[in-house]
Amino acid sequence: MSLRLVVTGTDTGIGKTVFAAGLTAALGASYWKPVQSGLEEETDSETVARLALLPAERVIPEAWRLKTPASPHLAAELDGVTIDPDALNPPDVAGPLVIEGAGGLLVPLTRSVLTIDVFARWGLPVVLVARTGLGTINHTLLSIEALRARRIPIAGVAFVGEAHPDNPLVIAEFSGAAVLGRLPVLHELTPQRLADAFAASFDLSSLKR
Repeated sequence: MSLRLVVTGTDTGIGKTVFAAGLTAALGASYWKPVQSGLEEETDSETVARLALLPAERVIPEAWRLKTPASPHLAAELDGVTIDPDALNPPDVAGPLVIEGAGGLLVPLTRSVLTIDVFARWGLPVVLVARTGLGTINHTLLSIEALRARRIPIAGVAFVGEAHPDNPLVIAEFSGAAVLGRLPVLHELTPQRLADAFAASFDLSSLKR
């Protein structure tokens, strides 16, 4: 079976979607965002398609598109729809697949199901995206504990932001999780700049084994 990876984050707004775009392009993968909350601005699927230069057939349509930019459980309620977590299953595609979750691991999809519950059912390896700066040690170690408590395989931790060398070192020492690399802040974010920075920042050989 082709490589399938889940990309999740320690928080929202930390660069997870930009990382997912870089990863999708580097792997020559298809991309799927199961649940999208907020449609007024560019969606995550649109951002990844633009930054990874993906043809339409490699962007899998979202299972749920919710208007309100809020936690999926609340956005669905405000939109008058019901998310069925059991209906969320990775699509069959030719080649690798990158799946991007909504926000962090404990984001509710419904009043009774968290995002991490769906990841546990899938059993796919997870790449955890974390910020580099203050607060990342606590958030990242807690996220790793949550993944391990549910026996979800961890492919590694990817950092996004300015260099803070001690933080990834401490996280690796306490957790034993692999640090995949660090994507720097790209003030001019174009497909080529992202591809170049990603190639210079990450060694994906461990993900492909």
